[in-house]
Amino acid sequence: MGNVQKVVKFVTMLFPLWVIVCAAVAYLAPDPFKPYSTWIPWLLGVVMLGMGLTMSLDDFKLVFKRPKDVIAGVLLRYLIMPGVAFLVAKVLGLPPSLAAGLILVGCCPSGTASNVMTFIAKGDTALSVTISSINTCLAPVVTPFIFLFLADTLIPVDAAALFVDILKIVLAPIAIGVAINMMAGDAVKRIISLVPLVSVVAIIAIITIVVALSAAKLATVAVIAFVAVVLHNALGLSLGYGASRGIGMTHRKGKAVAFEIGMENSGLAVALAIAHLDPIAAIPGAIFSVWHNFSGSLLAGYWAGRDGDALLDGSQGELLVTERRP
Repeated sequence: MGNVQKVVKFVTMLFPLWVIVCAAVAYLAPDPFKPYSTWIPWLLGVVMLGMGLTMSLDDFKLVFKRPKDVIAGVLLRYLIMPGVAFLVAKVLGLPPSLAAGLILVGCCPSGTASNVMTFIAKGDTALSVTISSINTCLAPVVTPFIFLFLADTLIPVDAAALFVDILKIVLAPIAIGVAINMMAGDAVKRIISLVPLVSVVAIIAIITIVVALSAAKLATVAVIAFVAVVLHNALGLSLGYGASRGIGMTHRKGKAVAFEIGMENSGLAVALAIAHLDPIAAIPGAIFSVWHNFSGSLLAGYWAGRDGDALLDGSQGELLVTERRP
């Protein structure tokens, strides 16, 4: 498996580069990729299946051990990002389709990337995983409801159809993945190292198809869409950390909540936008998929370097961090 792991690491490390190259090809020659628009939900389903393979029922135990932290993280997640997206869209005067796409990104749950960044930043990884899991389970109800509330005046919204699609694209594959992990855990362990590679390839394919579908209009909205995504992400990360600290969470928990709020399941936003809105509405999600990994990596690296060495607490068996106060 040594060579396979090297390939996985190489491909995943250069994820932003592959996205840029494939997006450029799709923009310059979109026609070959357009017929694959129906693949997007299936590709995202593959990503969600991979997420499920890494999960178990243990991921939900923290709800009963630390309910206040989990509930606070979930509430902040669904309050901050949709509201920030709405405000950014208004301030920048985004066209309706683009504004709806940005709001849809904000209404979607967080993804596995937030768990990875929390781990790198030496934050509370257990809290991050639990909040992600709960957010994802709530998404079929919460995402359509909030999106309908904020975006109904911008673009027609079929909340019931959104609900059904999130069930099919997100919850069903994750549930299958969790079931496989529980019933065939040993077999899953042998292939789990390939999951990041499959997920990255699927996300790159999704973004490539979206760019191809939007190529004709992309030049006119790319700059403003990029600015909107950067603002949305930056405000999400900063407000997530600030709000969590403001309600009494520790620095370590605050890092987890910041990533849970600032990093989205933008692939879901892309799939839903293509299915229910407009190809242009998928552009914010496509940009977010690349940008939040870049900004998240920078922030995680900064926190990891600033907060000192990790210590293993033998009594609790979890990773704790010695924080260096300025």
